[in-house]
Amino acid sequence: MLGFGIVSFIVWLLDIYSMIIIVAALISWVSPDPRNPIVMFLRQLTEPVLAPIRRLLPPRKTGGLDFSPLIVIIAIQFVERVVFASLLRAL
Repeated sequence: MLGFGIVSFIVWLLDIYSMIIIVAALISWVSPDPRNPIVMFLRQLTEPVLAPIRRLLPPRKTGGLDFSPLIVIIAIQFVERVVFASLLRAL
């Protein structure tokens, strides 16, 4: 029973992180002030995950579009639906 609670909590955290990535991506469309505390907070949370993907797939190679948020969200969904679903079946 404890294992189910831990997996559920991790899935909840991943869902929250996905929402944070979406908000950060949406805010980046309006050219926000980089000194704004909310923008700084969102960048501190998302850049450690998005920056390595941007190095692998820089926007200059994708027509100026940054696909890193989409790739991270797809990876999170994969982990939730495949990895954690398998763990829950095993519990």
